[in-house]
Amino acid sequence: MSNIRLENVSFAYEACHDIVKQVSLEFDHRATALIGQNGAGKTTLVKLLKGLLRPSEGDIFIRGINTKEATVAQLSRHIGLVFQNPNDQIFKRTVLDEVMFGPLNLKQDRQAAQAGAVSALERVGLADQLEANPHDLGLSEKKLVSIASILAMNTDILILDEPTIAQDFAGKERIKQIIQSLKAEGKLVLTIIHDMDFVAENFERTVVLSQGRVLLDGSTRDVFSHKELLRQACLDTPYITQLAESLGIPQTILTAGEFIEWQRKKNERRETNAHHM
Repeated sequence: MSNIRLENVSFAYEACHDIVKQVSLEFDHRATALIGQNGAGKTTLVKLLKGLLRPSEGDIFIRGINTKEATVAQLSRHIGLVFQNPNDQIFKRTVLDEVMFGPLNLKQDRQAAQAGAVSALERVGLADQLEANPHDLGLSEKKLVSIASILAMNTDILILDEPTIAQDFAGKERIKQIIQSLKAEGKLVLTIIHDMDFVAENFERTVVLSQGRVLLDGSTRDVFSHKELLRQACLDTPYITQLAESLGIPQTILTAGEFIEWQRKKNERRETNAHHM
């Protein structure tokens, strides 16, 4: 059974003006990035997945459950969403209470909810902020609190809307480690993001949305090889991919590590050829 299946899904906030248009997708275990320019329909699509919106046409199944036949609370046992703006998500007076809210809503007993919340806060590096007022934290820490609040719910599917917002290098590395650990646990991680370098490093599959439709869908390497289609969607490839292309490297390079490895092999070939001359 797929984690998520969309069948000819459309949605309009106003009559005759679809934001999502006849989208059919299936999400398995692969970490997947949803990319596209502002207004492409990404945020609307994830709200549909979470059950915050209902399709105007078509059906969405979350682990076999039709979102039209389930409440948001029922779906929250299976799918968690970290909002782009943490101020839209945070409302409690302490960090611990904020992160415990989801597990308590899922009817966990208080002791289990607290243990899960503390563990989630350790994962995001905020175990020393349990009694802090989350509203007093900086934007980067608020984002980490929001991520912890979803981690604590231990859902099979997690959607991260712009997870790297306001994060410095250390923050991005921590979020990268969290995503890798979630993948290792068999969780499905989806993201909406504008950071193409982060996509290339962490997500096996990429879906490109343009004007409410799926323009590209495939392995991240394959998607970033379609430069003309990406330009149509007003998107760039990762910086390292652009650098490799400018240097005439024929394959699609996604990470600095791949670039270094390609250069190492090139140097080895050059030394071997020189030795045989």
